[in-house]
Amino acid sequence: MDAASNPLDDPAADPFEVARDAAARIAELTGVDRHDVALTLGSGWGAAADLIGETTATVPAGEVPGFSASGVAGHSGTLRSILLPSGARALVIGARTHFYEGHGVRRVVHSVRTAAATGARVMVLTNGAGGIKEHWTPGTPVLISDHINLTAASPLEGATFIDLTDLYSRRLRELARGIDPALDEGVYVQFRGPHYETPAEVQMAKAIGGHIVGMSTALEAIAARQAGMEILGFSLITNLAAGISPDPLSHAEVLAAGKAAEPVIGALLAKVVAAL
Repeated sequence: MDAASNPLDDPAADPFEVARDAAARIAELTGVDRHDVALTLGSGWGAAADLIGETTATVPAGEVPGFSASGVAGHSGTLRSILLPSGARALVIGARTHFYEGHGVRRVVHSVRTAAATGARVMVLTNGAGGIKEHWTPGTPVLISDHINLTAASPLEGATFIDLTDLYSRRLRELARGIDPALDEGVYVQFRGPHYETPAEVQMAKAIGGHIVGMSTALEAIAARQAGMEILGFSLITNLAAGISPDPLSHAEVLAAGKAAEPVIGALLAKVVAAL
């Protein structure tokens, strides 16, 4: 779908109705009436889509209302319907819209709302991010235990009050640690981006309780909670954050670290999804 014709750009549009339309279109294009779990695969996590089950349909995101191709390298720009070994269905979202792209919060969380409209009750959110804990080497997968939203935005509109206690499901985190007991966890801090954080901002994030810094996920998690979904969050530490790392940061470094870690974290995520 061309960005200029995106229905979510109309302030009068009902974002939940657009999500229902998108879910109906996904059902039409995939031949699958309902999905049980949804995964948004961020930088480094793409290989999991090939490992969790049999892909029965791949849809260019631009063919679904409210979606557009991702503007970020490392994202596939597709929606995939995957048959899991259990017989359940997974919707894999490779078309994340980031807040820094400037399309508004509705577009950022549209994929999550669409996933909920397809029937998914579990939302797995993944990303590539910077680590504040010095022992987290690039390529380390980390569970998200909570988040701090520094975007100054929310996907909730009007007098909508949603409890965010246990936003990142303790049950699902324990399930993941049952598969890999070595998994660490931390608090994710979403900045607006697209610039990387300054060393002072990283120290601020650390001072207020953050362990992971990135540019996605928090807004999506809030929308998933509003939709009644259970949320599992994973960060792939692609680099130490600014000031923690002695080296300058680059997106090429993020992509390289993600590529190197893909086989390991893909297999881990596949095992977690099989246990959901």
